[in-house]
Amino acid sequence: MSVRHVDQVADRVHTIVADIFRSLDRILAGVVACYRASGSFASADLAAVRPEIFACLGGRREVLAGAGVIVAPGVLADRRRWLEWWQAPPEQDPIFLDVDLDPESLDFYDYTAAEWFAVPERTRRRHIVGPYVDFGGTDTYMLTFTTPAEVDGRFLGVVGADVRAARFEALLLGVLAASPTQITLVNGEGRVVVTNSPRLPAGSLLLDPGPDRHPLPELPWSIVTSTRDRATSPR
Repeated sequence: MSVRHVDQVADRVHTIVADIFRSLDRILAGVVACYRASGSFASADLAAVRPEIFACLGGRREVLAGAGVIVAPGVLADRRRWLEWWQAPPEQDPIFLDVDLDPESLDFYDYTAAEWFAVPERTRRRHIVGPYVDFGGTDTYMLTFTTPAEVDGRFLGVVGADVRAARFEALLLGVLAASPTQITLVNGEGRVVVTNSPRLPAGSLLLDPGPDRHPLPELPWSIVTSTRDRATSPR
């Protein structure tokens, strides 16, 4: 595997990721403006951010499966927790994701425990989670991109987007196909994000990544250029 092919894959990955986060930055700017303009920040105020969310989903419908704002507990005046999250089914208008936010309920969705929320809250940095099976939404392998929202040091929550793993792979097919040998993008746990090997499905755990591992700057991923194709099944 030549350095050139590794660099080509790395450049393409960084380009795709940067494009997704640029979309999130537009939503983030709307959240910050909404918070600053509100005397008492409430869930209804987030309706002002929906145009940015819908524009993000509409302009990136071929990439994004959902996007929105997940508010930190105690930030809103009228609700302890809130998700202003919209899904983007193919050929349909965005659909609001209605989840159970009642801590007393058996179906309570405690999003604060999710990695995509907890890590940006702790680090105040962007984060990417996945691939994982989105049992609560689409039942497909998903990647979640989040960026922290804060004003004057106060953590407001995160702005995020979901990308289907299959769609992310499709965006990389050209550069992966151009590689003369096997090349695999893995996350920090060693799970396959994308690859040009049909024997390594997304989400599978690479058991023997070998010595040729190339970490990607500012991303929780690495490029593996040699492996024995041993992996567990996706979970």
